[in-house]
Amino acid sequence: PWPVPQGPYHWFTGDGMVHGVALGGGQARWYRNRWVRTSAMAEKLGEPAPRGPEPPMFDASNTNVLGHAGRVLALTEGCIPYELTAELDTVGRHDFGGPLPSGFTAHPKVDPATGELLGFAYGFDHPYVRYHVIGSDGALVRSVDLDTAGPTMMHDFAVTEHHAVFFDLPVLFRLDLAMDPSVPFPFTWDDDYGARVGILPRDGSGAVEWFEVDPCYVFHPLNAYEDGDRVVVDVVRYPSMFRPATEASPTEPVTTLDRWVIDRTSGKVHEDRLDDRHQEFPQVDPRRVGREHRYGYAASAAAFGKEGSSILKHDLRHGSVESHEFGTAKVPGEASFVPAAAGAGEDEGWLLSFVYDGERDGSDLVVLDATDLAGPPVAVVTLPQRVPFGFHGNWVPD
Repeated sequence: PWPVPQGPYHWFTGDGMVHGVALGGGQARWYRNRWVRTSAMAEKLGEPAPRGPEPPMFDASNTNVLGHAGRVLALTEGCIPYELTAELDTVGRHDFGGPLPSGFTAHPKVDPATGELLGFAYGFDHPYVRYHVIGSDGALVRSVDLDTAGPTMMHDFAVTEHHAVFFDLPVLFRLDLAMDPSVPFPFTWDDDYGARVGILPRDGSGAVEWFEVDPCYVFHPLNAYEDGDRVVVDVVRYPSMFRPATEASPTEPVTTLDRWVIDRTSGKVHEDRLDDRHQEFPQVDPRRVGREHRYGYAASAAAFGKEGSSILKHDLRHGSVESHEFGTAKVPGEASFVPAAAGAGEDEGWLLSFVYDGERDGSDLVVLDATDLAGPPVAVVTLPQRVPFGFHGNWVPD
C-alpha cells in the first residue's frame, strides 16, 4: 500500500528482494529483481507456501546471496537458506540435508582450498551457538554446539586455515523487548557483559579458547589468518551498537578498521588501529579467505551533497589506502571482488558495486579495476530502475 502504514519497522527485518545482473561476453545480458518467496511474501502475493523445512524463528531472507556447490542461496541469520535459480526465482528452503534448528548465518565462509562452506547460528538459550561444516558437495558434515556468556547477537564470524573465530560481544537479545509489539528489534547494548573472541578448531573438535578484547561491536570482519601460534583478525569495529540514544557519545567514531593479534600462548590480544575513517562491508579476494592477505576492500558512504563516498583499498603491507571517489551525489554499496583469472595474483581483478546516483534517482552496476582503483571505471551498466540500499552480494560464476 501507499503510503506505507506506520508500524514498528526495522531495516534488519524487511522482506528480501534479490537484485542481479548477468554478465557474459563483454555484455550485460539482463538485470532482474525478485522477491524471495518466504512464507510471509508468498502469502502477500497469493502464492503457495515455499517448500522445505519450517524456519526456526525468522523468515525474511534479506541479507546476503552466495553461490556454493552449484546452488544460489539467499541468506539471513536465524533463517533457513532459500535456494534460488540462476534467474533469481525461488526454489524453496534448503538446509544442506540438515537439520538447522537455529537457522543459519548470513555470512558463511567458503574455504578456497577445500570448497567447504563454514557457518553457524545463534539462539536465545543454552547452548547459544551452533557451528556447522558443510562439505564441498553441499551436504552438512557436522554440527557442534558452543556456549557464549549470554544471548549475544553474533552477526558474522571469521575462519583461518585451521580455526573458526567467534565474537562474543555486548549486544544482547532481551525477551522483554521481544514481547513488546512497539519494539521492532529486540537487541540492546549491555555495559556489563564484556567482550571476547573465541577460537575453535575448524573441524569442531576440542574446546573454544576465549580471549578478552576491549568492549565493542563487530558486524563484519575483513579476514583472519594464522601467524605461527598467533591468530590475526581484521575487523570493522564500532565502539558500541544499539545503545540508547541518550547514552551515545557524539564524539565517538562511527567505525574504524582494527587488527586483533591473538597470542594463544600468552592469552593476550594486541589491538591495533589500521584506519580511522568510516567504512563497512569489508572484503578480501575470495582466494585469500582464511589466509594472510595484503589487500582489503571496503565501502565508505558520506551524506548526500558531501564528498567522501568511495570504495577503499587497503594495502596492509605498506599501510596505505587508495580510493575510488564517487563525488557528492553517488553512494556505493558493498564491492565484490572478482579475480581476473584463476591464476591471477591477489588484487588482480575487478570490484563490482551497485552505485546509487541521487541526481537522477537511479542506479548503476560499476566495475572498477582493483589494480587502478582511483582510475575511471572499466564499465558502467546503467540499470533500468533504482536499486534500493541493501546489505550484501557476491559474484556467482557459471
